[in-house]
Amino acid sequence: MAENYKTLELPPKYTPKKSEPYMCPQQLAYFYQLLTAQKEELLHDSAATLNAVRTAEKNDTAGVGDDSDNATFEQEITMNLRMSERDNNLLKKINSALERIENGTFGYSVVSGEEIGLSRMLARPLATMTVDEQEEYEKRK
Repeated sequence: MAENYKTLELPPKYTPKKSEPYMCPQQLAYFYQLLTAQKEELLHDSAATLNAVRTAEKNDTAGVGDDSDNATFEQEITMNLRMSERDNNLLKKINSALERIENGTFGYSVVSGEEIGLSRMLARPLATMTVDEQEEYEKRK
């Protein structure tokens, strides 16, 4: 039963409701589709970022332009690499969330195993702890 979330067709504009059983197949399908779409968008953006870096590097190594142009190219490369690193970190979190959907732990705290709660999961689908656990974690940091 847990597997059918991948193929389940949801009604248009479906949003998980508290009246449904927590992390029922419809809710899992919703989060699976949401996270998969985010992952595809990130992969697309990452390819575009990589192409931008390659183009900037080609222009930089071509010896074209003055010092100001070269500094701009360097800045562009650095900014694109930072964005790429941020995207890679987000991609890891998305993949981890998709794994948790797969193994039946999505929506449950990695610390206590308690339900994280539908409201929190809708606001932050990558959440891995309850609000209280997250606050405690951040205090200790």
